[in-house]
Amino acid sequence: MATIEKRNNSYRFIVSCGYDMTGKQIRKTMTWKPEPNMTTKQIEKEVQRQATLFEERCLKGQVLDENIRFAEFAEIWLKDRKNDLRPRTYARYESLIPRINAAIGHIKLCKIQPPHLRAFYANLAESGVRLDTKYTCNISMDDYLRENELTTAALCRRSGISNTTMISIRKGNNVNQQNAEKLAAALEMPLSELFTPVGEGHKTLSGKTIQHYHRLISVILNTAVEWGVLFSNPCERTKTPKAEEKEAKYIDEVQADALISAIETADELHRTIVRLLLFTGMRRGEALGLKWSDIDFKKGTLKICRTIQFLPKRGIFEDKPKNKSSERVIRLPQTTLDDLRAHQVAQMEQRLSLGSYWKGTEDYVFTNPEGKPLKPDSVSSWFSKFMKQHPEIPFITLHSLRHTNATLQLAAGVPITTVSKRLGHSNTATTGRVYAHAIQSADDTAAEKIEDIFSKQKTKAAV
Repeated sequence: MATIEKRNNSYRFIVSCGYDMTGKQIRKTMTWKPEPNMTTKQIEKEVQRQATLFEERCLKGQVLDENIRFAEFAEIWLKDRKNDLRPRTYARYESLIPRINAAIGHIKLCKIQPPHLRAFYANLAESGVRLDTKYTCNISMDDYLRENELTTAALCRRSGISNTTMISIRKGNNVNQQNAEKLAAALEMPLSELFTPVGEGHKTLSGKTIQHYHRLISVILNTAVEWGVLFSNPCERTKTPKAEEKEAKYIDEVQADALISAIETADELHRTIVRLLLFTGMRRGEALGLKWSDIDFKKGTLKICRTIQFLPKRGIFEDKPKNKSSERVIRLPQTTLDDLRAHQVAQMEQRLSLGSYWKGTEDYVFTNPEGKPLKPDSVSSWFSKFMKQHPEIPFITLHSLRHTNATLQLAAGVPITTVSKRLGHSNTATTGRVYAHAIQSADDTAAEKIEDIFSKQKTKAAV
C-alpha cells in the first residue's frame, strides 16, 4: 500500500518499487492537491483513491516521479507533444533543449528552484554564450573515458556527437556550442564546469531570446504539474530579463518609390514577389504559399490560407498560417492584379515550353523554373543581394517590406483596425506595439492639422 504524507494543503504518495542493482530502495512519489471546494470527507475518500491508482501505475511501470531529471523528462515531453506542435515550433524547441539540459538537465525536477533558473538566465545574458562561440574542454577526455570504463563509441551514442567530433575533443581542439552542450548533458555536468568559451566573447543573447528559453522550460514544468509529477512550477516564481522592443525597420514613401523603380530591372518572378509583398504587407511564407485558386481577379481579392516553410530535416513543406487571424481575405490594388495576371501568363508560357518536364502539381503562384515551390530563404537571399546592388536605397530585408507597407498605411491615415486586419494580426494591440512610431507620426500630423483649422478660424474672427 502507498504511504500517504500530508503536507500543508497537499498530499504526498510514496510507493516502494523494489531495489536497484546497488541495493538502494527505488521509491516513486506523487503530490496531489485537492480542489478548493472539496469537503473533508470527499478529500479523505479521494486521497485513498488517488493513492491506490498511483500504486497500480507504479507496479505497471507507468509512473514518472519528481526524482526524474529534467533532461529525461524533457525528452519524454517533446516526444509526447511532437504531433501537437507545428513543425517549425518543434524544430525550435528541439534546438533550445540541449542548452537548457546543459544547465539544468542533470537536476531532479523536485530540486529545480528559481535560483537555478535565474543563474541559467544570467549565464545566457553573459558574453560568449551564443551558439557561434567555440568551447574548449576543461578535462582530459582520455582520462575520463579510462576512469569510467567508457569507449569513445559509447560516449558518442550517449551524447549524439559524431566520432570525428569526439576525437577532435580528445585532441584538445575547440568545439561549437551545440556539441559542447550535448556532451555536458551526457556527462551530467554543468556546461560552465566542463567547458570554457573561447573566441568572440562580446556576443550576447537578447532578452527576447532568453524569454524563449524561459517559456519552454515553463511549458515543460507545467506539464509536470499537470501529470502530477510536480506540485508547482518554479518558473512562475522566476523573473526573466525584459525583452527590448526593437523598432521595425522600414523605408519611407520616397525610398519606397525608389525601390519600385529599381525593382523594374529584376527578373519577372522576383519583381512580382517584391511588389506583392510591398503592396499587401503579406508575410514571405504566405506569399509563397499562394495558389491561383486563392486569387479572385473579378472581385480583386486574395485569400491567405497557407504558408510555405522549410526545415533542413524536412525540406520545403506546406503549413497553416501563423494563427487563426492570419487566415484572411484582402483586397488588392489594381497594379498588383495586373502584376499577377502578367505573371500567370509568363508561368503558363514556361509550363508549355517544358511540357512533361514541368514538375508542378499544386498550382502555386510562385515556383522555380520546374514548377516546384520556392525555398523561402532563397527569395530572402536574392533580395539581400539586390539591395546591396542599390546603395542609394537604405538596406532592408524582405520582411521589412511588410513593415514598410504597414507604416505607409498608418501614415496615410488608414484606421489601425483596417491595417491590423490586412496584416493578419490577432488584435490592434499588436499593431500598435510594433508600429508605435507610425502611429505617433500620424498623431503629430493630426495635431498640426487641428492647429491649422483653429488658426484659420481665429484669423477669420480677427478680420
